[in-house]
Amino acid sequence: MLSSFPILSLVTFTPLVGAVIVLLLPRERSNLIRWFALAVGLVTFGLSLVMLGMFDASNPDLQLVERATWIQVGDWTIEYYLGVDGLSVLLVLLTTLLVPISILSAWRAVEERVKEFMAFFLLLAMGMLGVFLALDLFLFYVLWEFTLVPMYFLIGIWGGSRRMYAAVKFFLYTMAGSILMLLAIIWLGLQAGTFSLPDLIARGGIPAGAQFWLFLAFAAAFAIKVPMWPLHSWLPDAHVEAPTAGSVILAGVLLKMGTYGFVRFNLPLFPQASLQLAPWIAALAVIGILYGAAVSYPQRDVKKLVAYSSVSHLGFVMLGVFALNPEGISGGILQMVNHGLSTGALFLLVGMIYERRHTREMDAFGGLWKVMPLYAALTLVVALSSMGLPGLNGFVGEFTILLGAFGSQALGSPWFAGLAALGVILAAVYILHMFQKLFLGPLDKEENKKLADINWREIAVLVPLVILIFWIGLFPSPFFGLMESSVGKLAATFGAAAVAVR
Repeated sequence: MLSSFPILSLVTFTPLVGAVIVLLLPRERSNLIRWFALAVGLVTFGLSLVMLGMFDASNPDLQLVERATWIQVGDWTIEYYLGVDGLSVLLVLLTTLLVPISILSAWRAVEERVKEFMAFFLLLAMGMLGVFLALDLFLFYVLWEFTLVPMYFLIGIWGGSRRMYAAVKFFLYTMAGSILMLLAIIWLGLQAGTFSLPDLIARGGIPAGAQFWLFLAFAAAFAIKVPMWPLHSWLPDAHVEAPTAGSVILAGVLLKMGTYGFVRFNLPLFPQASLQLAPWIAALAVIGILYGAAVSYPQRDVKKLVAYSSVSHLGFVMLGVFALNPEGISGGILQMVNHGLSTGALFLLVGMIYERRHTREMDAFGGLWKVMPLYAALTLVVALSSMGLPGLNGFVGEFTILLGAFGSQALGSPWFAGLAALGVILAAVYILHMFQKLFLGPLDKEENKKLADINWREIAVLVPLVILIFWIGLFPSPFFGLMESSVGKLAATFGAAAVAVR
């Protein structure tokens, strides 16, 4: 039944209402459209804070549940089923934070078809929030696929010179993986008579052989979205061609749909298969960490460098999740948030310099610290957070992940953590190289000598992210506290699964 105060529905569908209203506004009133879309994003963020106020962190179960019959066909019932727990609450907050920040970042970068841009962006926000809150497999799949459509248009219309190639590649890659997940969802529904995720988990009893194939079917969709090596090739194209706001939301939220999918679906639905395949997933994650870092270094386009770094950073997330212990899973979830903050901020910073110079080639810069000291200082903070410097958020997430991986019984070897630690060193190499190319050395390009430092709007976009970078780095307990009970409950399921595997 629906809650007396359906806060989750309000959080999810406020952007949809906003998108409809945006479409009704006069096309020539671009500033009105921008301000209205920003207001919708801020209201949605405010509603998510109300949700946080109603959330009980000590309760490991799903909360604020809204459940009603949606579609009834014969004996089959598909439900409108939303809920939040410690596995999803931070990702909902991350989404509602990044949406208004992204809209504000597009204030001057998007001058054409502003009305359609803002409408697609709000629709994308609705789809992403629904993915993190949906508890019916059919509803989840619909929202999962829905997010492809606005993102396809955001890249295809407002992207760079190869935007259509990147948009089609993004669409086909993610769509192909989703088909296997759809087949698995249908099989689960036929066998259990329900698409309700909590009911399917409570029912259990999926044979080990079936778990293996179902795990792989769900993993195909999620691994492409993460993206895990070797399924990552769509990501650099999508990032490089997408507008800045699209890159921020792609890195900040859309990629997390893949890692969240593993946590929400693969681990609790298929615990025996998760245990059996954990070392293989961890091996791919470690390859992704090292490969992403190695490929980032030689990039000349700074946006492409940041894009490849995501392959490395999300490898850490996958390693933590498949450590299958509380430390690893908590670190993985926190690192999802950290990556959204740090890499989202890096894409914002790249977009700011691109708006001034219309190039992202690192060889075109050098010595920027002398003319853009504030921009340089903020970039340094974000870069250090991305490379995992102690005192900033990235260190907390990576340390917890390595701690979980090192002591993981599911992985069975400390070598996964040992090799992954090399990724931290490699990250320092390519990030410091990027910073040196952009900001240090002589200011010898005439075009750079007249560059203006960042303005109040750009500061407003970055400051919330920088505050959170320091907050998580210096005092992460409130963030771990939100997920602790739910992660503990999830990790406990692998004790019984380990007995069954033996």
